[in-house]
Amino acid sequence: MRVLHVCTEIYPLLKTGGLADVAAALPAAQVRSGCDARVLVPGFPALRAGILDQQPVAELGPAFGGQSVRLLRGTLPDSGVVAYVIDAPDLYDRPGNPYADADNHAYPDNFQRFALLGWIAARLAEGLDPAWQPQVVHAHDWHAGLAPAYLKAAEQASGRRLAASVQTIHNLAYQGNFPSHVFGYLGLPAHFFDINGVEFHGQVSFLKAGLFFADKITTVSPTYAREIQDSEQGCGLDGLLRTRAHDLAGILNGVDDAVWNPATDPLIASHYDVREAGGKGAAKPAGKLACKTALQQEAGLAIQDAAPLFVVVSRLTEQKGLHLVLAALPLIVQRGGQIMLLGSGDAALETAFKAAAAAHPQSVAVRIGYDEQLAHRLIAAGDVILVPSRFEPCGLTQLYGLKYGTLPLVRRVGGLADTVIDASLENLGEELATGFVFDSFDDGGIGAALRRAFALYQRDADWKVVQQCGMQQQFGWEAAAAHYLALYRDITT
Repeated sequence: MRVLHVCTEIYPLLKTGGLADVAAALPAAQVRSGCDARVLVPGFPALRAGILDQQPVAELGPAFGGQSVRLLRGTLPDSGVVAYVIDAPDLYDRPGNPYADADNHAYPDNFQRFALLGWIAARLAEGLDPAWQPQVVHAHDWHAGLAPAYLKAAEQASGRRLAASVQTIHNLAYQGNFPSHVFGYLGLPAHFFDINGVEFHGQVSFLKAGLFFADKITTVSPTYAREIQDSEQGCGLDGLLRTRAHDLAGILNGVDDAVWNPATDPLIASHYDVREAGGKGAAKPAGKLACKTALQQEAGLAIQDAAPLFVVVSRLTEQKGLHLVLAALPLIVQRGGQIMLLGSGDAALETAFKAAAAAHPQSVAVRIGYDEQLAHRLIAAGDVILVPSRFEPCGLTQLYGLKYGTLPLVRRVGGLADTVIDASLENLGEELATGFVFDSFDDGGIGAALRRAFALYQRDADWKVVQQCGMQQQFGWEAAAAHYLALYRDITT
């Protein structure tokens, strides 16, 4: 099966969120299973610099505002997966992150920058690379949402089937909506600007284009696939998703064991594994205790193991429930716990967390920004990782927490509901619990879950059983790769 993944970020070359982890791990897992999976990415500086052995495939001349557009082919440095790179310096060679400038203002020509991405994907299905044509074009998030539309337009023009298409929703809240006048720059048939097409409340929606024109739609957890068909989490697209319910599947993301594994992770202070967690009566993993002590020293926290260390690795947004964490800080401090946060986002939240760290320097530590290496150290050191999201398509940090014996405390939504089993009395009795789950998105909900976490931490034997159960969970990419392969076969046969 020949599959082209169309995306904008790939770990470790370029990452702003979980999409990069998926874009790195899923094609690699598919290649290991015998699938000829490749990726197509814009020529952002970090990707141009990191992808190996780039050779020209095609010269395309001016396109979508780019004066000179070329398609290159190389390989990803860690996995060896073949990567196509769109070399268009006018569009992609810019400071800031892939989507916005250094002041976090979205680039005004983003519609052209990412229309080119979708257009090249369709051109590859038409044979732009004479040596390889995809059977499936797999578009990730709104940036690639026009790929299924361009593919459908090319098929209508040629009268023949070119390739099947899949649109994956990583977060429905980000839709790539632009004013209606940009449609004239896209080169799509006029009738595509319609409610049965790319039009969304008078705008052009890249994500809606993918949801309407793709043969299949996936999202990154089974629960989120159900939630987005309701108005509360459907972001205005729930009606379309309900009409396409038979084409919508939730396939849970995985964890790349080569990157996230406490037994081999080169970024943490000491290695450990599930065998060290042991059962009732076993000592706490010495390696994990060493990681905790090292982080406390690094962050200036008091060196202690008598109370739990809570960690947060997150964007600071309302969606992620960080205002709930802020409200819970007095409870954590009063009970003798500690908390360290790594993230950035909402300026008011950043200011409030920094003020809390200044007021309680031995109990609260904050690092504003993102640091991949520090994220590994936090997750290895923590006793509990907080993910109290309002909505969460999948979530990866709770999966990393499980892997590292850092019990997730999560809200029962999306992929969080699919991956964490609450430490209720019955689940503790049957040795099924892996973390703490709450329902109400308010101070009371997170507060009750925190009190249960403190109580369990005092019951050392029970804590270790829950820790071991979490570390034994299997969330590898092989299962997801097999699910996607079955879906691809369904739309190509």
